[in-house]
Amino acid sequence: MNKPEKPDQIQVLSPWSEIDPIPLKTPALRLNGLSGKKIGLFANHKRAARPMLEVVEKWMQEKFPDITLEMYIGTETNVPEMWTRGREKFEKWIDDVDGVVLAVGD
Repeated sequence: MNKPEKPDQIQVLSPWSEIDPIPLKTPALRLNGLSGKKIGLFANHKRAARPMLEVVEKWMQEKFPDITLEMYIGTETNVPEMWTRGREKFEKWIDDVDGVVLAVGD
């Protein structure tokens, strides 16, 4: 590392100078519409998530009468569902829906 020439100088470094070599992933494909689809509503384990999704659920049912909605409540607070005892249930739920709306209830 370069040292400043004088003691009263500072060296400014970019925090972006090194990055992890993580390959980029393509975003999930978007649905071409919601009519006739089964949509999952994922509420993390925080207290406001479920009430928010209940409002979304009501709105979606009014706007898309032939839509099917299924709520999933997270198993633990602040832990990805794939790391919890609910993993198998979560994976089955994901496989069974066409798309997901997620709410973080902070």
